[in-house]
Amino acid sequence: MSDQAGGRTQRSKIEQIESLLNPRNVVIAGASDKPGNWSPRVLRNLKRYHFAGPIYPLNPTRDDVWDMRCYRSFKDLPEPPDHVVVLVPAPYVPDMLRDAAAAGARSATVITAGFGESTDPKRKALGEELRRVIAETGLAVSGPNCLGNFNASASLFTLPDDRQQQFVPGPVAIVAQSGGIVLALKRTLEERGIPVGMLVTSGNETGLTAADYIAYYAQHPSVRVIVAYLEAIHDPDAFLAALRSARAAGKPVVIFKLGASDEGRAAAAAHTGALAGSVEAFDAVAGAAGALRARNMDDVVESVEFLVHAPKPAGNRLAAITYSGGMRGLIMDAAAAHGLKFPPLSDASRESLQPIMQAGAVVNNPLDGGLGAAGGVDVFLTCVETYLNDPGFDILLLQEELPREAGTRRTEMVLRKVNEMASKAQKPVAFISVLSYGVNDYARSVRSELPHLAIMQEPDRALRAIQNATSYYARMAEPLRSTPAVNAKGKAIFAELVAQKGPATLDELSSKRLLAAYGIQGPQEALVTSEEDAVLAAQAIGYPVVAKLVSSVIAHKSDVGGVLLNLKTDADVRSAFKTIASIIAQHPQKPAFEGVLIAQMLSGGLELVLGAARDSEMGPVLMFGAGGVGIELTKDVAFAAPPLDEAAARALIARTTMGVLIKGYRGKAALDEASLIQALLGLSHLVTDCGEDLISVDINPFLLREQGGVALDGLIVLKRD
Repeated sequence: MSDQAGGRTQRSKIEQIESLLNPRNVVIAGASDKPGNWSPRVLRNLKRYHFAGPIYPLNPTRDDVWDMRCYRSFKDLPEPPDHVVVLVPAPYVPDMLRDAAAAGARSATVITAGFGESTDPKRKALGEELRRVIAETGLAVSGPNCLGNFNASASLFTLPDDRQQQFVPGPVAIVAQSGGIVLALKRTLEERGIPVGMLVTSGNETGLTAADYIAYYAQHPSVRVIVAYLEAIHDPDAFLAALRSARAAGKPVVIFKLGASDEGRAAAAAHTGALAGSVEAFDAVAGAAGALRARNMDDVVESVEFLVHAPKPAGNRLAAITYSGGMRGLIMDAAAAHGLKFPPLSDASRESLQPIMQAGAVVNNPLDGGLGAAGGVDVFLTCVETYLNDPGFDILLLQEELPREAGTRRTEMVLRKVNEMASKAQKPVAFISVLSYGVNDYARSVRSELPHLAIMQEPDRALRAIQNATSYYARMAEPLRSTPAVNAKGKAIFAELVAQKGPATLDELSSKRLLAAYGIQGPQEALVTSEEDAVLAAQAIGYPVVAKLVSSVIAHKSDVGGVLLNLKTDADVRSAFKTIASIIAQHPQKPAFEGVLIAQMLSGGLELVLGAARDSEMGPVLMFGAGGVGIELTKDVAFAAPPLDEAAARALIARTTMGVLIKGYRGKAALDEASLIQALLGLSHLVTDCGEDLISVDINPFLLREQGGVALDGLIVLKRD
């Protein structure tokens, strides 16, 4: 799979990253012994960790540096360059990469910054030139503005960090857009006894992106869990494809995503655009593709701990055995906070344990210890075995922390015995400490002998990570949803609307016309341009009616008093028509009078919102929740990635309090959920058909009744030239 670009054969991204992380030699471009320069640190680390290949300093003004020969150009090297660590000033980087590629280099790490991180036009132009050079040469480039890379199996460490590093090929691979944060994460994981095998700091990602590294890690046999620290998604389609690759390979991708983008709210004319910041869109779209988003960096560590050491649970039903009532309470509170449950112990398990418990003890779940008085270790291990064998539980939680010194024979024996039991049970077992604590060399040596146990810290952090992991596994068990066949009628209407000149925001009639093509029907209504026609329309529809302002300029009619309800007489309709005409005439933007919509007045039921918006990073995202004028105040909404199927639509509804009301609450009749599901599927179909030219959709309110559902209003925003 290659083509020709700039006269060079373009390698696949996998081949490029392989060359980046497994170079034959390393050239340090910009080698200098000036105080504060990072190049001697890079050299020191390559030597310190015994990189097997040659290391060549390069500087066009030097013949020697660091008591080594220094080469003035790539052609002077004794062999073709392979990997170049670039530390020269930004204006010289593009030409240096051209020269390196011409001399035979396959990859480069551009640590240099100054390619468009600011708004400086010259810097941005330099960034574009760098992008062109990378495309022309086919070089595999990490950066610019990065901190280097690490591959334990190749003894490669090109980061200018002087702290001692572990070089153990491990199950975790990391990509991060921040070098400083990723090194802190690496150290913390390794302190917890989790080796990191590969690490890339991707920087500005002018060359290779986080998506490329995730795809590479997904196919690498040594990697079991992928971690990503992301500030921005540069190629959404490639990113989602990489997540799906990791999903197919059974490798969780734990992501810490920084911030919510202003661009994610760019479609502010629609409520969906205002409510769906990038984090919500990320959870909906990337979560479905295979991402497990952690709330903070501590959660990343606890999630990795669980994913590396615990087998995939069958579900999220918890069992717990503690040594104290206080810890029992902490675990129960944390579980409740994160939506996890402790089902009751089976009758058979309870009866088998009752004889060995101290007199009067209650055998339940969670089980409060006090076990020492009732037989000590043997009783504890019997309880563990019983709970592991109980088919009503998916995950077993136990109270303990790693010992930090010799003389803890009882604790170590329990840990080893439970580790052996867990290896046979194939059910996740997690030991949880009361508080967070430090781990020293002795604790790590004990931890290394417990590969089948997750050793987690502090109940709230631990239970949040477990809930995140079980939710991830549940999502991954769902089949990937297929895109429905194109709705030819709807696609034709959409193409017609896009081709028209005018504002990007469609008026209500045009919006409803497109919605109707996808099975989302509005009430009986008519557009009128005179008082007489308004009265005739109201008489034909039947009183009471609603009069609404129609404008492609005024997006939210109710905000300006442009929706008049419960009109019962001809006089009411005439007055409403005059009011709306006056509102349009006095509006600051001086919109043209497009008419008044006379519509059937419907009452009863539940006001909902159905929406869609295009997030700048994740693309289209769907929204459902409580509708009406207070939508942005209540924010009782949930998000999902298109395309939906019936099961996904039901799950979306269930994530809101509206889902409870729809099924009937406190004696009220259930509403027509089937009609709502069909409307959501229609909206999803519209979004997948219309692509990037559709910016947002708001159906608010969508009135759901005991029989049927109606789009009382509709607002669609298009992308127009």
